[in-house]
Amino acid sequence: MSTVVETPRIEERPNYLNEEYGWKSWLLTTDHKRIAILYLISITLMFFVGGIFAVLMRVELLTPQGDFVSSDTYNKFFSMHGIIMVFFFLVPSIPATLGNFLVPMMVGAKDLAFPRINLLSWYIYIVGALFALGAVIFGGVDTGWTFYTPYSSTYSNTYVIAAALGVFVAGFSSILTGLNFIVTVHKMRAPGLTWGRLPLFVWAQYATALIQVLGTPVIAITTALLALERFFHIGIFDPAIGGDPVLFQHLFWFYSHPAVYIMILPGMGVISELVTCFSRKAAFGYSFIAGSSIGIAVLGFLVWGHHLFVAGISMYSGMYFSLLSFAVAVPSAIKVFNWTATMFRGSISYETPMLYAFGFIGLFTIGGLTGLFLATLGIDIHVTDTYFVIAHFHYVMVGGMVMAYLGGLHFWWPKMTGRMYPEGWAKFAALLVFAGFNLTFFPQFILGYMGMPRRYHAYAPEFQVLNVMSTAGASILGLGYVIPLIYMFWSLRYGPKAPKNPWGAKGLEWEAESPPPKFNFDQTPVVREPAYAYAEEDQVG
Repeated sequence: MSTVVETPRIEERPNYLNEEYGWKSWLLTTDHKRIAILYLISITLMFFVGGIFAVLMRVELLTPQGDFVSSDTYNKFFSMHGIIMVFFFLVPSIPATLGNFLVPMMVGAKDLAFPRINLLSWYIYIVGALFALGAVIFGGVDTGWTFYTPYSSTYSNTYVIAAALGVFVAGFSSILTGLNFIVTVHKMRAPGLTWGRLPLFVWAQYATALIQVLGTPVIAITTALLALERFFHIGIFDPAIGGDPVLFQHLFWFYSHPAVYIMILPGMGVISELVTCFSRKAAFGYSFIAGSSIGIAVLGFLVWGHHLFVAGISMYSGMYFSLLSFAVAVPSAIKVFNWTATMFRGSISYETPMLYAFGFIGLFTIGGLTGLFLATLGIDIHVTDTYFVIAHFHYVMVGGMVMAYLGGLHFWWPKMTGRMYPEGWAKFAALLVFAGFNLTFFPQFILGYMGMPRRYHAYAPEFQVLNVMSTAGASILGLGYVIPLIYMFWSLRYGPKAPKNPWGAKGLEWEAESPPPKFNFDQTPVVREPAYAYAEEDQVG
C-alpha cells in the first residue's frame, strides 16, 4: 500500500492582476495600474501600425525611380506614419503607461487623485485612435502630420477631418492625464515626501503635465478651426478670401513644439532613475535636474517660431526665436552633464535598462546638437524641408524618447508583471535597436546636407547608396523592436518570478510587492531619507 503525500498549495498573494478576473474587471477598472496596462496594449498596437507605414516608405526609397507606389500613395504613407506616431504613440507613451503606473506609487498614494477620470482618459484615447484608424482604412490622409493650410483646409481630397478629429479627441485624454498628475503630486504625497525628495521621474512627469494642461487646448482649437474652414470656407486660413495660412503654422507650432517636450521630458525622467540606480549613486545636482525640467516646460512655449524661419516671418522675429532656441538647449544640456557626473566614479552595472540609458544619452546629444544647427538662421534656410530635419527629429524622438521608453519598460517590467525577462535576449535587442537606429538615420543627415528634400517618393540617383543604407538600418531597427515584444510576452508565462526589488533600486515603488497589491501599499509609507540615498560602500572610491 502506497501513501501519496499531497504538497500543500501555496496561495498566490493578492495583487492588482489577480484581484479580479474577466473583461469587465479590466474595461471598468479605476486602478491606475490596470489602466496603465490598457494604455500599454493600445499604444503598442498604434506603434506597430505607424511602423508599417515607415516600412512601406523605406521600401519605396530603395530605388530612385519611385516605382513601388505612386506619389499620392507615398504622401499618405508619410502622413499617416507621422500622425499615428506623434499623436497616438510618442505623446501618450511614457505618461500614460509608466507615468500612470508609477506616479501614485512613487508619491506613496493608493491611486491617482481622480481614478474615474483616469479611466475616461483611456476611453477618450481609444475614440481618437479609432478616428485615426478610420482615416487609414477609408483612404488615408496626404497633408503630412502638420495639416498645413490651405492645402488641408481647401484642396486635399483625403480624410483630413477624420484624422484631425482623432487628434482633437485624443488631446482631451492628454489634458485629463496631466490634470490628474498635477493634483496627485500636490495633494497626495506620503508623509515626509517633500518637494526636495521627489523622484526625478515625478518631477519630469509634473513638468510634462503642465505642458499638457496649458498647451493641448491650443491644438484642439487649431484642429477645430481647420474643420470649420474646410466645411464652411469662412476664410481663417485661405488667403484667397482674406485668411492667413501662416496663422495656422503659428497656432500649430505653439502647441507642437511644447509637445516635443511632452514626448521627451518623461524620457529624461526615466533616464534619471536608470542612471542613479545602475551607478549606485545619488543624482549629481538633484535640484538642477529637477529645476531644468520646469525650465524646459517654460522655455518650450517660447520657441515655436523656429519652425517658421522660411515661412515669411520678419528678420527680427527670426533673431528672437533663434536666440530662444539656443536658450532652450541649456536645461537639456544640464541634464546630460549631470547624468554624466552621476556616473563618474559610480559602481556602474550593465543591465539592459542601463544599455538603453547609454543609448539615450548618446543619441539625444546628437539630436540636441543638430537642433542648434536648425536654430541658426543661415543653416536652417539651407536644410529646411530636407532629410536633415527628418534625422534631427528622429534622433530626439526615437533615439531619445523611444530608447528611454524601452529602458523604463525593462526597468519596471518586473514590478508591473512580477516576472523577469531573459536578460541575454534583452541586451541583444538593445544593441540591435542602437545599431539599426544609427544606420537608419545618420545617413539622412548627409542626405539632407546634400540637398535631398523630404517627402519625395523619387530622388536623384546619386542619393541611392545612402537611402539603401537607411532602409537596411530600418530592417535591423524593426527586428530590434519585435524581439522585445516576443520575449516580454514569453516572460508573462515562463519568466522567473521577480523579487520585490531586483535591481536594488531606491524609491517607494520598490517597497511594494511585485506585482503590487490593488492599493499599492498595505499601509501608508513614511519617507525618512532623501531621494537616491545609495550607501557609500556601493560606490567606487
